[in-house]
Amino acid sequence: MNETRRRVLDALSDGPMSGPELAERLDVSRAAVWKHVEELRDEAFEIASTDDGYELVGVPEFGGAAVEFGLDAPFDVEYHDAVGSTNDRARELAEAGREDVAVLADEQTGGRGRLDREWAAPSGGIWLSVLTRPDVPPTHAPLFTLAAAVAVTRAAREAGVPAEIKWPNDVLVPADDADAPVGGRKLVGILTEMEGEADRVSWVVVGIGINANVDVSDLVSGATSLRAEGGDVDRRLFTQRVLEEFHALTNDLDSVLPAWREYASTLGQRVRVETPSGAVVGEAVDVTFPGALVVETDDGQVTVTAGDCDHLRPV
Repeated sequence: MNETRRRVLDALSDGPMSGPELAERLDVSRAAVWKHVEELRDEAFEIASTDDGYELVGVPEFGGAAVEFGLDAPFDVEYHDAVGSTNDRARELAEAGREDVAVLADEQTGGRGRLDREWAAPSGGIWLSVLTRPDVPPTHAPLFTLAAAVAVTRAAREAGVPAEIKWPNDVLVPADDADAPVGGRKLVGILTEMEGEADRVSWVVVGIGINANVDVSDLVSGATSLRAEGGDVDRRLFTQRVLEEFHALTNDLDSVLPAWREYASTLGQRVRVETPSGAVVGEAVDVTFPGALVVETDDGQVTVTAGDCDHLRPV
């Protein structure tokens, strides 16, 4: 969002303010104030002209400017009604030298999950990719995936949905019905991409696909949505909470693993992890830096850094 428009909104958040007062406060002309107010109206902010001056009476339900307004995290938000892939767009921005950008869309037409699995991304969801340039070595990059999972889980729980994290990057909602996958139905998928050198990360893009205000019938089998679990959410506020939690966690990487363990459904479960060297079967007992799963097998503990994890039904 343009910085002056941001300052106009901040000023109007305190109550009605006349054009001359705004001009003086922002150190711009009255004509510039009028121009910025009109541009904010074009972005669906409801700004009334009253006897007391301009008054902010309504904020858009969704969109880039809406999410930036009141956001307590340093991200510019680029919004699309529809886009092929927010991760693809975030990579383009990374290659152009941008940083601290959240690419947000109402709909993705070419969404994908891990291992290029199908990922439905219909209108009404929150399809989000966060581009950052952290000053960390590449070995720390997996922590950004875990941080995203924690951020969304916290936001979902605040919305009344009992979300849990399945290693490494799925956010699920427990389900007892017979046709539900073991561990629950998938609410959120996370796909992280990175570019870097041997000793440092150049950029990280964390794609977060949230089944928000969408019908389960529009999703792939085994998925659920915030709508189905607790009703529609305010997507603007939900997105803000995710970005704020993600920012706080990734600025304190030591806090990520303890937070992940708190919400993990995988720990204590019997699991099967498919790895390039074969299947690892046993009880998941811990997750260690930078996000590796420790499995107690019949032959001893095995630490898995990457793989496809399934929760197994009790024997």
